[in-house]
Formats: sequence, structure tokens, C-alpha cells
Amino acid sequence: MLNKYPLWKNLLIVVALVLACIYAAPNLYPPDPAIQVTPARSGAEMSEDVLARVRSALNGNQIEFFGEEVKGSTALFRLTATDKQLPAKDAVQRLLGDEYIVALNLAPTTPQWLLDLGAGPMTLGLDLSGGVHFLMEVDMDDYVKGKMANYREELRNRLREEDLKYRRVQQDGDKLRISFVDADVRSKGAAFVARSYPEFIQSSEDGEYADLVLAINENKIREFEDYAIKQNLTTLRNRVNELGVAEPLVQRQGRNRIVVELPGVQDTAEAKKILGKAANLEFRLEAEPGASRFATEEYGFRSEQFRTARLEKKVITTGDSVTNAQPSFDENGFPQVNIDLDSKGGAVMTQVTRKAVGRRMAVLFVERKPKTTYEMVDGKEESKTIQVVEKSIISLATIQSTLGSSFRITGLESAEASELALLLRAGALAAPMYFVEERTVGPSLGKENIEQGMNSVILGLALVLALMAIYYRLFGLVANVALLANIVILIALMSMIGATLTLPGIAGIVLTVGMAVDANVLIFARIREELGNGRSPQQAIHEGYNRAFLTIFDANLTTLIVAVILFAVGTGPVKGFAVTLSFGIITSMFTAIMLTRAIVNLIYGGRRIEKLSIGGKA
Repeated sequence: MLNKYPLWKNLLIVVALVLACIYAAPNLYPPDPAIQVTPARSGAEMSEDVLARVRSALNGNQIEFFGEEVKGSTALFRLTATDKQLPAKDAVQRLLGDEYIVALNLAPTTPQWLLDLGAGPMTLGLDLSGGVHFLMEVDMDDYVKGKMANYREELRNRLREEDLKYRRVQQDGDKLRISFVDADVRSKGAAFVARSYPEFIQSSEDGEYADLVLAINENKIREFEDYAIKQNLTTLRNRVNELGVAEPLVQRQGRNRIVVELPGVQDTAEAKKILGKAANLEFRLEAEPGASRFATEEYGFRSEQFRTARLEKKVITTGDSVTNAQPSFDENGFPQVNIDLDSKGGAVMTQVTRKAVGRRMAVLFVERKPKTTYEMVDGKEESKTIQVVEKSIISLATIQSTLGSSFRITGLESAEASELALLLRAGALAAPMYFVEERTVGPSLGKENIEQGMNSVILGLALVLALMAIYYRLFGLVANVALLANIVILIALMSMIGATLTLPGIAGIVLTVGMAVDANVLIFARIREELGNGRSPQQAIHEGYNRAFLTIFDANLTTLIVAVILFAVGTGPVKGFAVTLSFGIITSMFTAIMLTRAIVNLIYGGRRIEKLSIGGKA
């Protein structure tokens, strides 16, 4: 029988529409603006005293709030107005200082029964919900100094191997000074350096010793810069991925800067803790009794305020050699981090620990983090951010046997173990970085963008619905129902996969509306043509859908290929547009062909009819 779907196909369409309504529904519950307070130090607790101080800061600045929530070490305060988020953040941050991180957040209001079904709202992009924009700069001076320190140790060994007698090898900032016993040995040393290290620019100085001064040439410095930027880009992307931030932007800007944008949910507290730390590890032996103070340094313990230990200045290896790090628990239930080193780091660790069994080895946690200070300028209090390098011991344990490429770090708290493993697993920064600029895109601007974007969708949709109803009559109304269903299904799919909606994404939705209508126009025009050729209404419907299908499929396939290419080569907003367009093509094929056909079948199928309400002369 013409124009009758089997029961299973109708049921399939109904199930798809019901699921789409359920998973699109969370987007009807807009989140509340909020601020989130988190301790800067892992493992710290959220005390009642801190909560009272936050309330005092908000009340003192006449900022209304409600729905105070505490989960673990994090406190969330819901605000009544979006434009109060930034003033609230500033007031609380000023009161609590650097011991706590105050971040903007969007607190969900989705009903629990929807959350139990796995339904959640779409994540909004930086241009819609606001977010944080970081501009980070690589400290190349410090990086080059570190490279020169490596060269210094390497040259000491190589000169001994070549039997070139020298008094000392000193590092003077970004230069090395090799003091030879006389000018003849210096000449041989200069020839060796020129042969083995062409990246050095040499100069000679005569004084107490015959000195050879080495400086890195510009090409090598550029090479260092490119490597450091590429490695830091990879590391930052890994860290952002570990944080689960949707549609982040991490890209190079200029010679030595990196832009990081974290859109969507404005829970930036954890992001600041992870991205803001140029964290690394140093493995050092504890200094032996009687060791020279010039060869040792004293450090405090991260978890014990008044405990210190003296360590050798010589570093065995660093976190750069770590290939994997996973938090776990030992046989007694205490947290630990299992470390895997690369071949070079493992070889050095084996060589050093073989001779140090019975001595204690320290794991030194090195982090570079911003510190905010306030000073009076022209009678106004202004904030200033400086970079501070902090080193603290997180583990000091006796070496029981020779260590290799795999070992474990103990003596950590659970939160510290997870954070340390994340930082090491994501990769160490090749060069230290500091924040040049931190900009918060306010939710008020995002709200305005959402309103303008939704107005454009609503206006375009209203015009299309009116024209279709007027021009195609009953068939136009059927197309309108399918068009509305198409938008619901599209929103549901994007919500289910956690896609981020941006302004270009809204443009993709508008384009999808046009494409969905275009498919129905092709079908309805074909039905009119079949009626004009003398076919019965039932045959015209059947042939109209069947013959228009290939045209619609070809047109949508070519557009889908373009969308996939945009997604593959594009970044940021371009990807957002490509995702929306791709899903829109798929959903419009379903609604414009299957859904409208099902509705038309319910209206006209299985009975004798004389004419169709499809406009024109039909």
C-alpha cells in the first residue's frame, strides 16, 4: 500500500523525538551566576571561618547571594545577578588574598531527574558564557640559562675525555667561561669546541688564566625558542585536556607567547592552579654531613611547615625525563605516585643510586606561580602580579636499592598525589612561563551575544515558518513541524556529546534551518510536478519523495564533506561552526525526509483522496 510506514518505523521516529525532547530539555534551565572559592594549596579544607569571611565580603559590598554550597574543599555562592560576578570576585579575592582562588562559575539548575538520565545543557563558548583569556610568555632568558648549565656539565666531562686540562668551567648568565692552564691548551680547547659545538660564538680573554668565553649564536637561540614554544604548547594542551575544558584555544602568538582561552563553564579555579604552575620535579641526594655549604642548599617540606633538609645542588634528573605518572595507593593504603622515566633519565638514575644505596634522596617540587601585591599609586590602590619561584620537598626517602626507570614517590596526601601525577603526565614545561595578561570575558557580554544570536534564529525561523505555511499550506505546516523537531534534535545531539555552542555555532543553526527547508521545498516541488503530469495524489506523494531523495542526498553530502574539512583544519570558532553544521545536515535529512513523510502518511496514506493541500494549482 502506497504511503504507509510500518509500525516499527513510526515507533522509531516517536522514540527519537521523545529522546530528543528529554536531552534538549536541560537547555531550558539557565545556570545561576556564581563565584567559586577554592584553596590554592591542594588538600586544604574549606573552614567555616573562610565561609564567614566570604559572606562578610559579599554583604559589605551589597552583593546579594543565595544557595551557598560546600563540596569538599570548594565553596560555591550563587548570585542573583550576572553583572555582580566580577565585583563579587574582586571583593572576595582581596579579602582572602593569595591563599584562595576565587573564580567565576555558572552553577547548574538542571532538575536532578534529567541529570540522572545523563542529560545536561550545552556548554557555551567564551563569546556566549564568558570565560578566561590568558596570554602567557615564555621566559627565554631563564630557559637559555638552564641550557647553558647543561652545556657546562657536558663540557666538563668532554674536556676531561679529550685530556684538555682546565681550571674551572663557570657559568656567567647566558655565557660560559672555561679557564685553561695556558694559551696552548686554550687553542686546542677552542678547536675542539668549534668542531663539536658549532652553535657557540667564541672569544678569548687573558687574565689569571687563559679563558675561553662561549655564547650561543642567534640561530641556536631561535631553535631553542621554537622547541620551547612547541613543547609548552603540547604541555598546555595536555593539561587543558586533563581538565576536561570543552573547545579550548591554545595557540602561539608572536615569537615567544601563547594564548590560552578556556570557554564554556567558568570554573577556572582548577585551571588556574594547573596552568599557572610551571611545575616540575628535581631529584637530588640529601647532603652528607660535613658537605660544603657552597655545594648544598636548604629547603623546607611542602607538608610540614617547620621541617627542613639540606640537599646537594647537583640535580640527578628532572620531571622532563618523566614519561608517565599515575596516582595509586601502597599496600598500607597511603597515596603514592608511580613514576616512569625515559631511557636517558633512567640511566642517570641507575648510575647515581647504585653508589648511593643507604643515603636519602629528595623529590623537590619546583613551581613558578603568580603572586598579587597591592600598592598605592596616585592615591589609588592598584594590584600588581609578580612571578615567584617556590621549591619545597615533597618526599625524602632512603634509597633501599638501585633505582631504574620505574619507581614511586611516597609521603603525599591524596589530592597532592593526583595533582602531581596530572602535572607530570601532561608533561613538564620546557621553559618557565609567566602570565602577561589575564582577561575575563564577562557573562554580561555573553548574555548580550546569546540574546542577539537567539533573536536572529527566532526571526529567521518565524519568517520561514510563515512563508512555508502560506506557500505550501498543509504541506507547509508539516514542514514547519519537522523544522521545529529538527532544531530540538540538533540541540539534543550537541548536548549529549558535550559540544560547545559559540556565535559561529548559532550561525550554523540558522544555516541548518535554511537547508532543512530547502529539502522540503525540493520534495514539495517534485510532488507538484508529478501532479501536473497527471499522477494521482498518492502516486505523486510516493514519487515526489523517492525522486527528490537523491538530489537532497547529493547536496547534503557535499556540504557535509566541506563541514568535515572545516572541522579538521579549523580552530576555535571555525570548529564550532563545523560541528553545528555537520549535525544540522544529519538531523535535517532525518526530519525533512523521514519525519515529514511519516506525518504526510498519517494524513493522506491508506485512503482515497482527490487533491492535496500543497498550494499552487494542485
